[in-house]
Amino acid sequence: QVQLVESGGGLVQAGGSLRLSCAASGQLFSRYAMGWFRQAPGKERDFVASISRGGGNTNVADSVKGRFTVSRDNAKNTVYLQMNSLKPEDTAVYYCAAGGLRTVVARSYEYWGQGTQVTVSS
Repeated sequence: QVQLVESGGGLVQAGGSLRLSCAASGQLFSRYAMGWFRQAPGKERDFVASISRGGGNTNVADSVKGRFTVSRDNAKNTVYLQMNSLKPEDTAVYYCAAGGLRTVVARSYEYWGQGTQVTVSS
């Protein structure tokens, strides 16, 4: 069992930056690939980024490529999402997830956090 808690969301102006954190507790964090997803009101939950167990392989969605970076610190049981050059269309609830595979498919992840709201004003 893994418990995930996101933090770092908030209100930011377009062009600004935020860093989301996802702290994990429970079984060995380094056993899990991690993903970030987001969901805007009335829309499906979309893939944002993923990172492998050791952190050596990452993937980000085309919509955020060049602006968002995913990283992890297994010693701190934490995964991060650095978001730069934010746009109003980035507004959503952001979720972190843990699973056995590094994938873009939400249902492949076993554990989810409660989400953190990111709002980007124009």
